[in-house]
Amino acid sequence: MGSVSMSNTEIIDDTPAHADVAPASSHFAGGKFHNAHPTQKLTLTSGIRLMWRLLTGKPADSVPTHPVPVHALTPADVRKAPDLSLWRLGHSTVLLKIAGVYWLTDPVFAERASPVGFLGPKRFHAPPIALNALPDIEAVILSHDHYDHLDRATVLALAPRVKHFVTPLGVGDRLIAWGIAAEKVQQLDWWQETHIGSVRLVATPARHFSGRGLGDGNRTLWASWALVAPEARLFFSGDSGYFDGFKTIGERLGPFDLTLIENGAYDPAWPDIHMQPRHTVQAHLDLRGKRLLPIHNGTFDLALHAWTDPFEQITRLAQRHAVPLSTPSMGERLDILGAGSGSTWWRHDEQAHAADLPARGLEQVGP
Repeated sequence: MGSVSMSNTEIIDDTPAHADVAPASSHFAGGKFHNAHPTQKLTLTSGIRLMWRLLTGKPADSVPTHPVPVHALTPADVRKAPDLSLWRLGHSTVLLKIAGVYWLTDPVFAERASPVGFLGPKRFHAPPIALNALPDIEAVILSHDHYDHLDRATVLALAPRVKHFVTPLGVGDRLIAWGIAAEKVQQLDWWQETHIGSVRLVATPARHFSGRGLGDGNRTLWASWALVAPEARLFFSGDSGYFDGFKTIGERLGPFDLTLIENGAYDPAWPDIHMQPRHTVQAHLDLRGKRLLPIHNGTFDLALHAWTDPFEQITRLAQRHAVPLSTPSMGERLDILGAGSGSTWWRHDEQAHAADLPARGLEQVGP
């Protein structure tokens, strides 16, 4: 199993967030990128209130009380796996084997999702495979520049074995400032696309925000991604609040064989930037997805809900709305086109959880 030796050293990331020339994007104005839909922003007062809640209002079960089960992966496991395989490595980091090569989303192998290595949300589990044991990567696909999705130490360690970094506008400029060769970096606006081998990658809209320091908010773009391969279509949400853009993406690029959609770190106070579980299911339906794989959960404590709540809620909602669901444990191989559902690995006491399900009720799907 991979050790968790990676750590961040930056206190404030003051590297350039975008090139000196303003991006030619309809979403860029006044030196910042903007969502296509009005999105509630934190004020100074609401921000202080939120920080107080995060410091004092954490439930006791926001972190696991028992070791999280992880399937240790070896290089041979990955190499011998059939094409159209997938492995969750933690949070929103997913390793894909498509068209005979490997793809990696939002790689974070650091112990903490933080600008420093001694403070901030700490991993619940080690990565299933060591960073230096990963295969050569055809492309790293980045959704945005928040610390739980873009880790500088991980990116720099991976760089010699990555052919392409595919990013939203501005994020690639960060990578270049860190020392990534510019010829490896492709930066796309929403609805722009690139082809790598036989795979078509389309940067699709999301409803979120960006920034890594005190003064660089929304100076880089955020995006979701559609991966269209000859044998399969996948959707990777990155981070997003619910919006009608999912329906447009489904109409233009669906149906998707598998949707990897954010389901975690949510709260009623910030629905515009992180979906509630019912929104995750609705987004999957809007996208015309065939099978749903919930991500952005199970690795870091980033909100005020129980760490198992995303899994429990999405399981009930998927059952209610007849949505095929896959919940592989970290490191467990999933067949992208298969019907494997995975186990309820997050439940330490299966009987207690099963008895509790009817009493908790079901939420309605919808905004």
